[in-house]
Amino acid sequence: MDGVITDTAQAHAVAWKRLFDEYLSERAAARQETFLPFDIKNDYREYVDGKPRHDGIESFLKSRGITLPYGSEKDDPDRETVRGLGRRKNHYFHAWLGQNSVRTFPAALKLIAELRKAGIKTAVFSSSRNAEAVLRNADVHQLFDVKVDGNDLAERGLPGKPDPAMLLEAAARLGVAPMRTMVVEDSIAGVEAGARGGFGIVIGVDRGGVGDALRKAGAQIVVRHLGELIFDPKEGARVKTLSDLPLARDREDEIRSRLSGKALLIFLDYDGTLTPIVEDYTKAFLSDDMRAVLAELGQRCTVT
Repeated sequence: MDGVITDTAQAHAVAWKRLFDEYLSERAAARQETFLPFDIKNDYREYVDGKPRHDGIESFLKSRGITLPYGSEKDDPDRETVRGLGRRKNHYFHAWLGQNSVRTFPAALKLIAELRKAGIKTAVFSSSRNAEAVLRNADVHQLFDVKVDGNDLAERGLPGKPDPAMLLEAAARLGVAPMRTMVVEDSIAGVEAGARGGFGIVIGVDRGGVGDALRKAGAQIVVRHLGELIFDPKEGARVKTLSDLPLARDREDEIRSRLSGKALLIFLDYDGTLTPIVEDYTKAFLSDDMRAVLAELGQRCTVT
């Protein structure tokens, strides 16, 4: 869910940073130690992203050499336990959710629509216990045949990612074998779960420059966003290539129709497009032929 369908990863990261910076600052002051803040990019990705809330807390604190009692569900947000910190983080996230509308990724919704049109079942999974609230806030809860979230993990005693249990539970509820299932994840822990679960294909969505880490975790395909995928009911999902683009000459009528009544503006790159790439940029001159083409274009439309 987070980071693939809904754009809530940043809201979670901000809530985590607020939680850990408060706690680490208080701890450092009490022990007269140097305060080292939570890194919203690296620490979030490495220790928290994609994991159940309490697993994320334990994972990050362990990286700082800190061990806390686990506590109980009755621990209040100020209690120095894993459960207490988890409740405080949840409070911060719900405060954000009550004041904001959750954004979705259009390319993801488009892919889901294509899958459902082809009769392919879809499931949404999330380690968050707030998944239902997030999906309803974004008005996308109706797009899925199955939902598995942090509440299911707690009720069934299932481990969170990178263990594949949650993904296997989603596949079981759909009634499909893992090898017949595609997993789409943006977290390293989630990709690892897909790889360990024996799923047919694991696609990593690289929204933060972690493509190599996603591949190392087991992603067979890595894309920057799901708009880079093309889906065909017979061939399945694959990455778009230049060969998938239509030829302009085959779409001339469509192009003319789209341009009807509109002003055409053409943007052209210089080095490597209008001129060859040369070692000395001061010698990147326009050829006579290219100069003539630009002059003719300039008579027909605006050229930049």
